[in-house]
Amino acid sequence: MSRTSRLATAVAVGAAALLALTSCASASDSVTVTPDKLTIATGEPAYAPWVLNDDPASGEGFEAAVAYAVAEELGYAKDDVEWVRTSFDAAIAPGPKDFDLNVQQFSVSEDRAKAVDFSSPYYTTTQAVVAAGGTEAAKATSIADLKDAVIGVASGTTSLQVAEDVIAPTQQLQVFNNVDDTVAALQNGTIDALVTDLPGAFYVRDAQLDDGVIVGQLDSDAGGDEFAFVLPKGSELTADVTKAVDTLRENGTLDELVAKWIADQGAPVLK
Repeated sequence: MSRTSRLATAVAVGAAALLALTSCASASDSVTVTPDKLTIATGEPAYAPWVLNDDPASGEGFEAAVAYAVAEELGYAKDDVEWVRTSFDAAIAPGPKDFDLNVQQFSVSEDRAKAVDFSSPYYTTTQAVVAAGGTEAAKATSIADLKDAVIGVASGTTSLQVAEDVIAPTQQLQVFNNVDDTVAALQNGTIDALVTDLPGAFYVRDAQLDDGVIVGQLDSDAGGDEFAFVLPKGSELTADVTKAVDTLRENGTLDELVAKWIADQGAPVLK
């Protein structure tokens, strides 16, 4: 082999090696768990109205729809989103994560922020009224329809103040030690309806009552919890996810998704 040929071969080999190293560095430097993919986690199982039929990949349900909307803002097509499952506690614990974003009704707190990052909030919880099916309270379609109902609330909760301010019932509010005691009072007919936060209202209706009805949401977010995406601590995506959520809030997309997947799924706003 001539000197010129040997030199050309060496240059070609060196270029190939440099390309390989560059590719490896690019992969290792990816801001996502899997290069060119966005890995989003949720709970197992995931419940309505946040995820319908425990199938986040369908994009049906409020949080599933919000997740895909954020992914699109970040430049990821639906096919580039991969779903994994985690427990709630594991997601907010210190340490490495196998997800880029996690969405399962995480309320923002300073204590949790020591271990993980939060995006800006995509939803602020409201209070809701739950009644047993077949009762007069279950038939209510307005605040006025609830004025004479016997309403129960858990002690020390925002529900008590909101019920007083928004419903202003003629009957004295019945105050119980906790939500479970309030549910028991509803089951045995001691009260006509209860007020609790909306996520809790869905749980009461779907898991604790055989014939429960969410009469509707109260038009107040006073004291509501702010739900946000959880990201690994120090994630390079945090600022971009926050920007995406803010954009969706400002252009009205979040309000549209709330109306479609929460209000229209059995939780209308009571007027």
